[in-house]
Amino acid sequence: MPWSNQSGGGGGWKSGGGNGGGPWGQGPGGGGQPPDLEEMLKRGQDKVKQVMHGGGIPGPLLFLVAIVACAIIAWQAFFFRVNPDELGVVMRFGKFVEQYPPGLHFRWPYPIDEVRLPKVTRQNIIEIGMRSTSTGRLAGGTRNERGESLMLTGDENIVDIEFVVFWRIKDAAEYLFNIQNPDTTVKEVAESAMREVVGQSKIQPILTQERQKTEQAVLQLMQRTLDSYGAGIRIDQVQLQKVDPPAEVIDAFRDVQAARADKERLQNEAYGYANKVVPEARGEAERTLQAAEGYKQQVTNDATGQTARFLQVYDQYKKAPDVTRKRMYLETMERVLAGTDKIILDSKGAQGVVPYLPLDKLQGKPREGGN
Repeated sequence: MPWSNQSGGGGGWKSGGGNGGGPWGQGPGGGGQPPDLEEMLKRGQDKVKQVMHGGGIPGPLLFLVAIVACAIIAWQAFFFRVNPDELGVVMRFGKFVEQYPPGLHFRWPYPIDEVRLPKVTRQNIIEIGMRSTSTGRLAGGTRNERGESLMLTGDENIVDIEFVVFWRIKDAAEYLFNIQNPDTTVKEVAESAMREVVGQSKIQPILTQERQKTEQAVLQLMQRTLDSYGAGIRIDQVQLQKVDPPAEVIDAFRDVQAARADKERLQNEAYGYANKVVPEARGEAERTLQAAEGYKQQVTNDATGQTARFLQVYDQYKKAPDVTRKRMYLETMERVLAGTDKIILDSKGAQGVVPYLPLDKLQGKPREGGN
């Protein structure tokens, strides 16, 4: 079957008839393929003719080429690949039948089976109240969306909130078939949940210490709402980016915040001073009480000892009054005269004693070598 045969009954790609039709046996005006596809096939045929230089293709080679072409078509028609971050969802005649993990899987060709490959491991991000800008003067920054960010609090104040929601696919079938536009659904649910939580709170805790509590409340409310929709979406995190009063009154709010911070600082300083002084005063009082108790014990013990000694002396005195009286006299004189510098000599017992008169002391002059 030579490719160079261009006669009406010849073979090749024009074997469908002698009217010069396309490879499907249809003329240029038939209702088959679009003109551009037919023109492309004609150009391919011309290139093949130029390569072969008018010769014929051997039968085995033509058979091998046909087998390879059929294999490629069958591979693409009957097999599909699921990437590691995807999950294969197969619909048969438009009805969900099965899910396939990452890998190579068999399917019936379209329109029997249709495969969708949602990325179940990818974390998606939704911004509410702001938009990240990648072009223009604000490239790399954010643009405020006041229609989304301004919210009314429970104490009838307005707060400007910008936050980000991180979510991913939890159930691929529910995600594909139960909601029509996942991004819009998550965004609207997030904004609604934030407005509900903020509407039940006062402005001051939201601006200060209850940011994390607000994030958790919004996350839980969003998850309950999406689960009730059967959306097949899991909320990973709600992250507040900015929580401020409106720009028109933000200066006044900052002044109030600064005054409140000064108040807390002064209170903390006062508490610190009190915590320092009060323990010191209590310790001093305890020390004084302990000293008084020690003095009391000392005086009591001394008095008890003196009483016991007096009673012992009195008992001995009753047994021998004369001896006891003399002993007491001698002990008293010894105790009294022990510290005096005067010596009294009896005239009868001091006849051989040489008197000594310290003239230097009488004149008030110090002795030589003295101080």
